[in-house]
Amino acid sequence: MTGPTPLLAPIVLTTDFGLSDAFVGVMKGVILNINPYATIVDLTHEIGPQGLRQGSFVLGVNHSYFPQGAIHVAVVDPGVGTSRKAIVLETPEAKFVAPDNGLLSEVVKGYLETTASVKRYSPTVPLPPTLKAYELANRQYRLTPVSSTFHGRDIFSPAAAYLSLGIRPEDMGPSVSDIVYLPLPKPLVSMGRVSGEVIYIDRFGNLITNIREADVLIAGGNEHTPTVSIDRRRISGLSKPSMTTMLRFRPNPTAFSCWHCLAATATWRLLCGVEMPQEPWG
Repeated sequence: MTGPTPLLAPIVLTTDFGLSDAFVGVMKGVILNINPYATIVDLTHEIGPQGLRQGSFVLGVNHSYFPQGAIHVAVVDPGVGTSRKAIVLETPEAKFVAPDNGLLSEVVKGYLETTASVKRYSPTVPLPPTLKAYELANRQYRLTPVSSTFHGRDIFSPAAAYLSLGIRPEDMGPSVSDIVYLPLPKPLVSMGRVSGEVIYIDRFGNLITNIREADVLIAGGNEHTPTVSIDRRRISGLSKPSMTTMLRFRPNPTAFSCWHCLAATATWRLLCGVEMPQEPWG
């Protein structure tokens, strides 16, 4: 008995679908119908509904932990059913099947030599030579008919499954030279002060921000104990281990700072995207 040769590259799913409905299970079923030998891994399905910033951050920080050649299916798609493209992005390390809506921005940012190539106020960026992208336009590699609301099932999952069988990205459709680029905002850094934003809140109540340890050091935060304000709520004494709120920086250089706050998920859910000034030291 013969069949398709198992390939080592896993298919990694990242969505905002949650797990209470059948969406994720159906996507896996579609993949396995096309490639019964596929290895499917869930990165997360708990991205906030339509949370492009959170999805972009999670992909940008975590995709490098998967084996060479991994196929990432990312579906956070507020514009499903509109004219936004569905694409496969090929990098030296992996392939990303996703809507072209900025979800892949933090992945692409790691390959841009400089932000000078990004035109101010432009929502797109030309891809550098190290990256290739193709529109998922070939009907041979999708389900029919295509739903106007569930491209995760009808377009992205089939494309990933066929890629896992060895179909080339360029066979999926025409090449794409520019993609939507919406990188996370940069913090404002000055002497004695850093002003940033909360990107999202994780299930433990950590407030994930765009402030890096390097930003705090540049502002002079290594000399004094910082005072932090979150949406006009001042928090002091972050250096004391006994405090329920602590300033921590993750070891991954691409990860942002996080604020651990008891019950922050319930209390500060509305803080995502608001400015978080770090008050002057001294």
